[in-house]
Amino acid sequence: MNLKEIIALRRAEVWREDLRRKIRNKERTMMARVKMNERDPVARSRNHEEVNLGLTAEQAVTEAQRCIDCPDPSCMEGCPVGVHIPSFIKNIERGAFLEAAKILKETNALPAVCGRVCPQEKQCESKCIHLKMKKEPVAIGYLERFAADYERESGNVSVPEIASGNGIKIAIAGSGPAGLSCAGDLAKYGYEVTVFEALHEIGGVLKYGIPEFRLPNEIVDVEIDVLRKMGVKFITDCIVGKTVSYDYLHEEGFKGIFVASGAGLPNFMNIPGENLIGVMSSNEYLTRVNLMDAANPDSDTPVLKGRNVAVIGGGNTAMDSVRTARRLGADRSMIVYRRSEEEMPARIEEVKHAKEEGVEFLTLHNPIEYLGDETGRVKQMRLQKMKLGEPDASGRRRPVPIEGAIETIEVDEVIVSVGVSPNPLIPREFGGIEVSRWGTVTVNEDTMRSSLPDVYAGGDIVRGGATVILAMGDGRKAAAAMHEQLSKS
Repeated sequence: MNLKEIIALRRAEVWREDLRRKIRNKERTMMARVKMNERDPVARSRNHEEVNLGLTAEQAVTEAQRCIDCPDPSCMEGCPVGVHIPSFIKNIERGAFLEAAKILKETNALPAVCGRVCPQEKQCESKCIHLKMKKEPVAIGYLERFAADYERESGNVSVPEIASGNGIKIAIAGSGPAGLSCAGDLAKYGYEVTVFEALHEIGGVLKYGIPEFRLPNEIVDVEIDVLRKMGVKFITDCIVGKTVSYDYLHEEGFKGIFVASGAGLPNFMNIPGENLIGVMSSNEYLTRVNLMDAANPDSDTPVLKGRNVAVIGGGNTAMDSVRTARRLGADRSMIVYRRSEEEMPARIEEVKHAKEEGVEFLTLHNPIEYLGDETGRVKQMRLQKMKLGEPDASGRRRPVPIEGAIETIEVDEVIVSVGVSPNPLIPREFGGIEVSRWGTVTVNEDTMRSSLPDVYAGGDIVRGGATVILAMGDGRKAAAAMHEQLSKS
């Protein structure tokens, strides 16, 4: 049965037809979109508790009623992992919250994670039929989070159905979203899956890169535990390409390898003063705070807690960094971004939250030099004021310096968040893997297969930088292609 047939079959169920008759489409489209419940901005800016509180059951049912249950749901076209969106939403509308969670898990290994950090406004919600009627889209992300959270809080966490074991071993390098998604699908197909993680915690960027005020570790751990119950094995403190080699994996009987080792090398701007004490990458900053308890003054390697903190960049990682600095006691926390706010790649919600928490936005500014004191610590930064010119290759208007417009600002900590480069270890150690000039692994976009026939790859190691959900989509594609290939042999 193909996807269209499944959609039609589910939509034709009697209870779905009854729901559609109960409220006319015109009434559904006139309903206002629910607002996410949030913690008070002043209070939350000094603690690490989750900002978004989720929807109540009443709010979730009301929002689910806004969905008109399209016969050809365009929202699903915007979902990289193919969630059956109307099916899970209509189950929420009828109060079958646990059933909604089960439907999510058919295609999404991390629904509670995706409900929190995925840019639904650029994906599923951007395809919602409501937008064509000049209405706000259905809050698909909020509803996804609600269903996943309800299941967890109920104590009835379901485990997806898995096929009988086929005895074939698959290795996955990296336990971030791409690796976990691939692991989940392969486990459903009946494979013996082992995930190798370089760090001491499972979760990859979900743990080290995203603060708990946006994605609590508890949420990630519950979803990882479901994968364990599906038979997925996890090995920590193990670096594929170093601790274990390509040849070793073959010797141990692994018939396929999925590389999801991420993009952990931070980029810098190569401007004077970047080697001063107090200038660091967002990767280092967030990893130390999120994974190493470095905010604790009793930590073996405590992180610097600046009073005047500047974060360079305009993406979600920059927002995570500047909001973290605020929580660590910064009196002044600033985003310094060379374009205008309209060009910022960060989610609108993250920008909103940052502003509410007292973060300053110095847009159309670009650092050109950091100045230090006599001890080698950063004390000031020189900023070049910018204006917007013609669009560049990204489609955004190019920032152009304003001649002679330079200002100097006091800072005692600078966090650079201007992108990352792929981890080069596996491509270097696995002889024969083709890479691009940017160091990303070259793959077939339909199968995620690399130039080595038994090696597939996805996520940041392929994209150079990807959202959680895009990385998960890569993992699902790789799992399906690997299964098809191995089924023939």
